[in-house]
This record gives sequence, structure tokens and C-alpha cells, in this order.
Amino acid sequence: MRSNYMFTSESVSEGHPDKVADQISDAVVDLFIGRDPEARVACETMVTTNRIILAGEVRCREEATPTLDEIEKAARETVKRIGYEQHGFHWQYADFACHLHGQSADIAVGVDESGNKDEGAGDQGIMFGFACDETPDLMPATLYYAHRILEKLALDRHRGAVDFLEPDAKSQVTLAYDDGKPVRAVKLVVSTQHAKGMDQALLRDYVTGIFAETMPQGWMPGEDDIFVNPTGLFEIGGPDGDAGLTGRKIIVDTYGGAAPHGGGAFSGKDPTKVDRSAAYVSRYLAKNIVAAGLATRCTIQLSYAIGIAEPLSLYVDLHGTGNGVEASRLEQVLPHLVRLTPKGIRTHLGLNKPIYVPTAAYGHFGRKPEGDLFTWEKTDLVDALKQAL
Repeated sequence: MRSNYMFTSESVSEGHPDKVADQISDAVVDLFIGRDPEARVACETMVTTNRIILAGEVRCREEATPTLDEIEKAARETVKRIGYEQHGFHWQYADFACHLHGQSADIAVGVDESGNKDEGAGDQGIMFGFACDETPDLMPATLYYAHRILEKLALDRHRGAVDFLEPDAKSQVTLAYDDGKPVRAVKLVVSTQHAKGMDQALLRDYVTGIFAETMPQGWMPGEDDIFVNPTGLFEIGGPDGDAGLTGRKIIVDTYGGAAPHGGGAFSGKDPTKVDRSAAYVSRYLAKNIVAAGLATRCTIQLSYAIGIAEPLSLYVDLHGTGNGVEASRLEQVLPHLVRLTPKGIRTHLGLNKPIYVPTAAYGHFGRKPEGDLFTWEKTDLVDALKQAL
């Protein structure tokens, strides 16, 4: 890797149209899994001007299956929580359509556990996990700060500290790296939806204050390298300004472009789908490797075939930062610490619970594990890793 360079990551707020769709899809996942921990859900959402449309496949115990009214309520409550009460997109008045139907029997027969057959993967695919020592949460610094900026904007909006912010927003952070470490911000960007008639100079002052509050001391760039609503007005936003779809912000969801992505989205999928669960366990393993001091940077890849329980491959890359340990040795050890079958992953991380709505905005990784939430962010494998090695 180069030692001196610039790198950029972006984030989007909970009110971004694609994130609205992600959160609705995960609200449906939580609704079904809350009724039946073994429910199967693959829910896609589209939102546009005063419309919410669901499609996909589900399977649930008949007596536990949510009604159409309950599904609609979950979707509308999600939009209400985000804060959309606009003329072009309102939680209460938007048209709602649900096209969820039963899961394919061909998929079910390959995935379900039966007799001597272990539960198989819900699809083929490749999944990546990543960790580095750039931040306390062991995440790429560019994405870490991009998320934090938007979280502060949302916090001020929700608690009423300001009255001019609307839900839709984007951030972008470019950092300079010296000797492989982030040292300062080069460019900072926020585009945020705002109240009609908002003074752009006042908005810039407010957002610049959020930048200064978020970035480490001494990292702020000059005024010419700060961009707030570069196109000017941003009054029409959210699903009224641009249609949103589940799964279109997978780089925001993961590592901001600093690590590979297998291609599969997370939101709207129950944890038998390895697109989600295997990506979570890959992050879990990579984070524990870095937390154990075995490397300062780690990428892990897993691959699966539909209906097959065991992963087809496990790959570890320490990017030349290994501290007295070889990646090949970790490839031997890791499967003995966590069973990397779909059922083994779900059991180890406790994924068959309604825990997914909080993941659907501000990243699935780099979050604080609390109770049943974000268990893949725990570093409870550190001692076991050291002992095994």
C-alpha cells in the first residue's frame, strides 16, 4: 500500500431515500422475526413521491404471520420516526402497497435443516469483513467521521435544537494519510435538506460548527475546502426528490470503499441469508484479529453455495501488517473458534432476534454493541485467538 495519499468516503442520513427503504425493509424483518425467530424474509422496498411499495418473499408460522395492516403500520411508523411529514412524502398519507408472497419451495428445500442435513446457505455468494486501527471502533477513519457528522445533524433535528433541518442529507470526508495514518481533513462536504427560505450562509455556519465538533483537533481544512449544499437550495428532498430502493447504499453500509464488498445488500434479509450473516461474522473475526494486536489491518472473505452449510472458502489478508502471525495460520484457527455455517453464525452472534432496524442507517459496522444489538462488534474472541495461536 502507498504510505502517503488522500482517501474519501461518503455517508447518507436516515432520511436519504435509499435509507428510508432500507429501514422499512428491516422493520419488516424485525416484525416477522419478532413473531417467529425462524421466519424467512426477503423484503425489498421502493419509496417515491407519496408512495411506499413492498415486494419479496416471506415464510412464517401461520399463527404468527403478521397481517397486512401490521406490515403497513410497521412501514408507516418507520417513516414517522425518521421525521417525514412533508407534502410530497408523509408517513400518514403516502399510498401503501404490499406485494410480499410466499418463499419459493425450491429455495426452502435447499436451505432447511432436515434429518442429517444441516441448514444450508440461503444463496451463493462472497462476503467480506474488514477492520483497521484508524479509529477506536476499528473502522476506516473517512467513513467513521462521515457517519458521525450526519448523526450529529440528526440528533439536533430530532431533539429540536434547530428548526431548519429536514431528514435527507449526505456527507463526504476526504482525509490525508501520512505514513499510512490519517492526519487531517482535506475536503469536507455536506448536502442537507432544509426548511423553505433558509439562509444558506447561516446553514453553512451551522454545518461548519458540526464539522469542527466532529473532527479531531487540528484536522479542519480551510474555508475554501468546506462545501455545504454546493448546488444551493435543497428544499425538495427525500423520496419526493429522488426514488429510494433497498440495497443501493452497500458501501455506506460497510467500509466506505476502504475494503472489498461482495455485492449483496443486508437490509430486508433474515439471517439465514449469508449476504447478511456471513458479512457480519467476517467483520467480527477481522475486528477481533485487530483488537488482539495480531495485525493493524485485516480483510476476511467467505464464500458459500446455496443449500451447502460449510463455507466453500475462507481467506485472510493482513496486508503486510501481521504481528508475528501468518494469515494461513489464522485460516486454520478461525473455523475452530466460530462455526461458520449459517446456523453456527446465527447461534454464535444471536441473530434470530428483531435487532435489524438500528443497523439500517449510519452503518452496520463500527457501532457500539449493547445487549442483543451489534453483537458482531464485540471483541470477545481476543483471548481465545491468542490462546489458539
